[in-house]
Amino acid sequence: MIIAVDGPGAAGKGTLARALAAHFGFHFLDTGLLYRMVGLAVLMSGRDPRDTEAAIAAANGLDPKAWRAEDLRNEKIGQAASIVAAIPGVRTALLNLQRAFAAQEPGAVLDGRDIGTVVCPDADAKIFVTASAEIRAQRRMRELAERDPTVHYETVLADIHERDLRDSRRSFAPLVPAADAYVLDTTDLDIEAAVAAAVRYVENRVAKRSA
Repeated sequence: MIIAVDGPGAAGKGTLARALAAHFGFHFLDTGLLYRMVGLAVLMSGRDPRDTEAAIAAANGLDPKAWRAEDLRNEKIGQAASIVAAIPGVRTALLNLQRAFAAQEPGAVLDGRDIGTVVCPDADAKIFVTASAEIRAQRRMRELAERDPTVHYETVLADIHERDLRDSRRSFAPLVPAADAYVLDTTDLDIEAAVAAAVRYVENRVAKRSA
């Protein structure tokens, strides 16, 4: 079984996707980390993330096991990831890797921005997690403040608006809910309530699948 969890940054999809994987005993993949790996690889090579040739080469040569997730969690890498993710050749290079992961037994939960529309359009359950930009900026602020207490809310909010615009307007695999996705707005929900709603939805999908 494949569960696709999509949505913009800081909407809570990563936390929710991990909780779903733990609840159902499925494998979990944060596909956003793959793009962060590519973005960081380009930066480390001294090239610009907008350099299509460098970004595609980094994606084709990517070895996910060579990177640690904790080394990928900062805004500079996040911005680079958003830029390389808009390059069709990068997304194509990472497609087979993501689909191979999704094919594992007994099931997999993939968290990203185009899982339900491009990577796994036949996923058994699709959830699009969203929240207001202001709430997402507050959540991102809490994450960043632990590492950089000088970060400003206005800067974080502007970055979120910029990334949303880039993700939704890219020509290849834009950030949009799949037509058959369950849209879960977490603006006024805590994580427990959001996870409970997602679990109910997936259990209903499982029941229909088994009927």
